[in-house]
Amino acid sequence: MAEHGNKILQRSTRKKLKKFHERRGKEVKSGEFWDLVVLTAVDEHQRVAYELQIKEKLCRKELPLGVPYHVFADPPGCKIGNGGSTLYALQHLEKIYGKALSSFRVILIHAGGFSQRLPNASALGKIFTALPCGEPLYQMLEIKLALYVDFPVHMKPGVLVTCADDIELYSIAEGESIKFNRSGFTALAHPSSLTIGTTHGVFVLDSGENCGVSEMEYTSCQQFLHKPSVDKMYKTGAVCKRQDSCESICDAEFVYTDSTYYMDYSTSESLLNMLKEVEPLTCEVDAYGDFLQALGPGATVEYTTNIANVTKKESSLVDIRQKIFHRLKGTPLNVILLNNSKFYHIGTTEEYLFHLTEDPTLREELGLLPVAFSVCDCKKDLGSSVACVMHSVLHPSAVVSAGSVVEYSKLSADVTVGERSIVSGCLLDAGQSVPCQTFMHSLSVNLNKSIGFVTVAFSIKDNLKHSVSSPAQATALKYFGKSLVECAACWGLPPESLCFSGDKSACSLWNACIFPVCPDLRSSVSTSLQMVEAPQGSSVITALKDLRLVSLQEALQNKNLEEMLRFRRGLYEDILKEK
Repeated sequence: MAEHGNKILQRSTRKKLKKFHERRGKEVKSGEFWDLVVLTAVDEHQRVAYELQIKEKLCRKELPLGVPYHVFADPPGCKIGNGGSTLYALQHLEKIYGKALSSFRVILIHAGGFSQRLPNASALGKIFTALPCGEPLYQMLEIKLALYVDFPVHMKPGVLVTCADDIELYSIAEGESIKFNRSGFTALAHPSSLTIGTTHGVFVLDSGENCGVSEMEYTSCQQFLHKPSVDKMYKTGAVCKRQDSCESICDAEFVYTDSTYYMDYSTSESLLNMLKEVEPLTCEVDAYGDFLQALGPGATVEYTTNIANVTKKESSLVDIRQKIFHRLKGTPLNVILLNNSKFYHIGTTEEYLFHLTEDPTLREELGLLPVAFSVCDCKKDLGSSVACVMHSVLHPSAVVSAGSVVEYSKLSADVTVGERSIVSGCLLDAGQSVPCQTFMHSLSVNLNKSIGFVTVAFSIKDNLKHSVSSPAQATALKYFGKSLVECAACWGLPPESLCFSGDKSACSLWNACIFPVCPDLRSSVSTSLQMVEAPQGSSVITALKDLRLVSLQEALQNKNLEEMLRFRRGLYEDILKEK
């Protein structure tokens, strides 16, 4: 029965992808697509990077034409969260369009952040993460626009809010459509296990006992819970029981979790007026937890003082939350239950590898390929996992092992990529070998008024966010399973020379200055491979002592995006010639 639901989901998804493909590179008519497509960025550097990539996409006719694509950066200073980004994006739109905004259907994609858990998306942004489908290659931006391709036609003016690193697949009955035509907020809801509910937002529905009967149902919501305990789900009545007629819901008990939501124009205008009263924001605001918890007749002000799930506890947070609560109190929270739907998150290296190489379900539903927009006739399929090659040129004798991803790279003769590795933006010379479970990503940087190249390399299992409070504690940082200080010794670096960029009270692999700046891409990749291999053997390499060493953080701050895109453009042209 579940298999039947999967087939329906697959057909529905392919239909949306086909409809979007037909609009790529064509002028869209008024009413058949979004009036505005908006991305948020964490800072001005990221905004410029996003705008440059969108410009290239439009020139290559990879996106629908005739629609404004905007990128808005968060203001400098403290982090403001995706809720703050939402508010400031609305402010930018109001300045540009004025009252005309009241007639626009807007998609707002939160794409800010540094992708520390998926570093190959750090330089160019997680909304530009490649996926192995489409010709030319789709990235997350195209996937998001494709999956929501039917929404604008059935939506009154307002804003659809979504994130850059998740994929929602859904099917509805023939002849039906998802309509965003009610006042207030309207959220999409997906049946999920209670365990998943503890890490997401959960809806307490008005009609929980009768849900799950058809593929799509409209209902209202009593209350929204943000990352609740299982006990709280039961106490508030959030737990639903499976109906025998609903084959897509496997668990006998389940909850409905959040993903994307819509707010009508008057609601967004109300939030914008609140921003004018409180700006500048001095704390992180959550577009889900802080906005949606204020909605529904069961909402209470108590959540505003709960800071258990807050990463940085700013003194102004409770005050801002209470202003949001009183501003939104009484606003309806409508819910569209998508009973045959799935929610996939692709925000970590482990999730990325799993969904692209191991998970047959997503591959079937989304039509993901082992080779997409590449020159590749090498050995690439071993055992139950597959390898994934995207926008790359590989010599026929190259070997990409099971469970590995190669993107935006060139592999010469007899190159081997070990199992469960990620190779991104690299140029590998003949005979070179990437060890198993290795992450390698090359960046171009501007340092000392010249272009250099940095290839960062980590273990897939390394935790780039784990930090210690001073450089003296660097022995606690693990690099490929060994102490970072021990690794530095193998690189000919004495412990006292190990330094960190940025905040010295938060020393991590993210800001450890261990990667050499090289004059060309080839030597950059070769040197990093030596660095990975040295701690595993007994040799000490000396290549680093005369080179400037930077962290991944510093490389990103000084990235030369034009040079990175130029390399990709060269691969693009080589692939087109072969095709």
